[in-house]
Amino acid sequence: MTSNAGVGIEGIGYSLGALTVTNAQLQAENPHWDMSKTIERTGVSSRPIAAEGETALDLAVQASADVFRRLDIDAADVDALIFCTQTPDHVLPPNSVLLHGRLGMLPSVMAFDITHACSGFVYALGIARSLVISGTARRVLVVTADTYSRLVHPLDRSIRPLFGDGAAATVVAAQQPKLRVIDASFGTSGKNAERFIVKNGGARHGATGSGALVEPDRSGRIYSDDHIRMDGIGLLSFFNNAVPTAVRDMLGKHALAVSDISLFVFHQASRLALDGISRALQIPEQKMVVDMEDTGNLVSASIPVVLAKLIDKGIVAEGQTIVLCGFGVGLSWATVLIQV
Repeated sequence: MTSNAGVGIEGIGYSLGALTVTNAQLQAENPHWDMSKTIERTGVSSRPIAAEGETALDLAVQASADVFRRLDIDAADVDALIFCTQTPDHVLPPNSVLLHGRLGMLPSVMAFDITHACSGFVYALGIARSLVISGTARRVLVVTADTYSRLVHPLDRSIRPLFGDGAAATVVAAQQPKLRVIDASFGTSGKNAERFIVKNGGARHGATGSGALVEPDRSGRIYSDDHIRMDGIGLLSFFNNAVPTAVRDMLGKHALAVSDISLFVFHQASRLALDGISRALQIPEQKMVVDMEDTGNLVSASIPVVLAKLIDKGIVAEGQTIVLCGFGVGLSWATVLIQV
């Protein structure tokens, strides 16, 4: 068994969809859309989109190669693999075993999927940390990858401008990690699951094949049960309460105040969502990381991609204390306290 004193993130790599779709392109494609306030509400001006035939698994292979290169390790140095995605290549087998094969990993590697989307990185980080602490694994590869562009109806003006496609690969270990995980907490509100849902494609409501009925809501936004249905106002209302409470609880548990934290890295849901959380917690602007203008909401890859960028830019420095918090589908949320 390993002491939890030194378990954390050893390194992060990432990969983004091969194509770029700008707000100007969306406006030209949909002349009746008013894109003038998109950047203000979403914080997004362009987003990476997977090319035709490019899947979350393909992006995961590229992200894994990136983190292996950064750490000068290879697949043989990993003995557990967690793959978080809601856009797998197949109903079965899971993406984790497909990635295991693509990377040529050892037969002794534990590999499994989770499907927590926007909270998925923090959930998977907590699971990976537990595997290392228990001695079940020495080094865990956490892969978070989604191609939500496949789940968004092309005429849904409320969320098509928001999401991008991408993957991150994070190595969790006890070997002098760059970012040590001090503590983690988790939350779930299953009774609110329908606030963010794709109804068709599972065992209860199979895929329609020819396409589900397309219907506008009261504001004229287009939905179908084959695509994401999002209650944006309901989600904002819920998470504006749940997320600040979770962060306050974590800080209180460790006798910390907002002033003691160097950086807050939340799931990059939207500018509107992050502004609400920032106001609730009274986080100074310089401590609140907002980085989605050119990536959009990357779902499960959101937080690790931002972290990788901060590390590359030298913004993450030794001695800092950082809060990470993911929230979304489920509804679910998770928070970790990090020491650099």
